[in-house]
This record gives sequence, C-alpha cells and structure tokens, in this order.
Amino acid sequence: MPNRDMTSTQGSGTKNQQLDWDREESYWRDNWSTRPYASVDRGFDYYRPGYRYGFESANRYRGRNWDDVESDLRTEWSSYAHRGQSKWEHVKDAIRDGWNRVMHR
Repeated sequence: MPNRDMTSTQGSGTKNQQLDWDREESYWRDNWSTRPYASVDRGFDYYRPGYRYGFESANRYRGRNWDDVESDLRTEWSSYAHRGQSKWEHVKDAIRDGWNRVMHR
C-alpha cells in the first residue's frame, strides 16, 4: 500500500515546495562545509541529494520522530529520483541534517 504521506506532497503544493527547496538549497550551499561530516574532498553537490531528501521527508512526515521513520527513509532512498549515485550510508548525516532543520523551525 503506498504511503499516503508521500502522495500528499504532490499536486498543487509542488510549486510551493520547490520554492521552499530553492531557499533551503541556498542555505545548505552556504553552510554545508561547516558540518562535522563534510569532507574536504567532496563538494556541496555530493551532499545536495541528502539535504533535499531530508527536507522533503521532514515535510512529508511532519510531526514524526526521525528514529520512527529512519528505516522507511533508508528503504525509500533507493527509489528517490534526486539521489543520483549517492548511497544512503554516505549521505545519511546530510539527510538527517536536512530533516532536523525543517523539524526544529
């Protein structure tokens, strides 16, 4: 059965979500290098899919706890359209950072 929360972000809210992601991406572009997991040999583009996934997931699972949804997010990562060649274990910290920024506003 599809996750109803996932489908709720599609449709008329998609344009607003894209605008919000554009602002969020700007924040992360300016701040990613200050994060403890950021590696000097990897640029912002390496972490971008994680930040975006964390941002989108936090909006989709609003009100839920990271620990309660982490396994679902890990499973869904393999079909996430914007992940590129990223592996969950390589960007998990960026995903959680993106998640936390949304949830703690």
